[in-house]
Amino acid sequence: MASESLTASGYIKHHLVNLTWGKFPEGYEHAGHWGFAHSAADAKAMGFWAIHVDTMFWSILLGALFLLLFRRVAKNATAATPGGLQNFVEWIVEFVDGIVRATFTGRNAMVAPMALTIFIWVFLINAMDLIPVDWIPQVAALIGSNVFGMDPHHVFFKVVPSTDPNATFGMALAVFALSIFYSFKIKGVGGFAAELTMHPFSSSNKLLQLVLIPINFLLEFVSLLAKPLSLSLRLYGNMFAGEMIFILIALMYSGGLMLGIFGGFLQMGWAIFHVLIITLQAFIFMVLTVVYMDLAYQTDEH
Repeated sequence: MASESLTASGYIKHHLVNLTWGKFPEGYEHAGHWGFAHSAADAKAMGFWAIHVDTMFWSILLGALFLLLFRRVAKNATAATPGGLQNFVEWIVEFVDGIVRATFTGRNAMVAPMALTIFIWVFLINAMDLIPVDWIPQVAALIGSNVFGMDPHHVFFKVVPSTDPNATFGMALAVFALSIFYSFKIKGVGGFAAELTMHPFSSSNKLLQLVLIPINFLLEFVSLLAKPLSLSLRLYGNMFAGEMIFILIALMYSGGLMLGIFGGFLQMGWAIFHVLIITLQAFIFMVLTVVYMDLAYQTDEH
């Protein structure tokens, strides 16, 4: 798409900008009005309340696809000879259930369905990275120019929500909020406060313990905040790097026949390897979510 009229640097930048809808600030031609950003600078100037339309679209669409597919399988499930799709879904459900049983020591009927949802949803989001980088953006550019009269070079459309830190931080913060909620619910305010202030350093001397409380709180608070940060950045970093490699390989197609053929083999090899990455990242996100929920339920002193 953009490789015919943009430099290599411009092509890369074009693929790394989200389709952003927001309010144009003062100093812009359409100041005070809402609309789509025409550049990365426009998107940045729109500030916090701007919406990444492409991220929201694909996240919601793939989430709905997961729900409809699994609902259909559950509705048509049979105890006789099951079909291939039912066997596959049952295998995934049993696999996730086994992980939850081995990791989560509490009793909460929500954890296993949540783990299943996270695993499939994140996998589907990540799997969008296997679609050639120009296919869907080309369709978006055609729709933007023919339907909305937009300049094709101003139509940005990323198709991998997990390469948007807003999406990964949003998911991580949702997990973090649940773990905090259940920490208060299971341990109580006093128990959770003690967990943050009485560890890792402790003493039978009351005066010394008072001195250690702020130190413990600082260490535990940093550790607490590191959970959503690491959960989000791990997924974002791995998927962003994978997307960048696909974009760099795509540049080879504009370098001549031989370089294009070589790029095709590279793309195939990286796509095969990337299947492992997208699956592993979905699995890690799910497992860490279950681990954080388990930590919220742990009340025993060791």
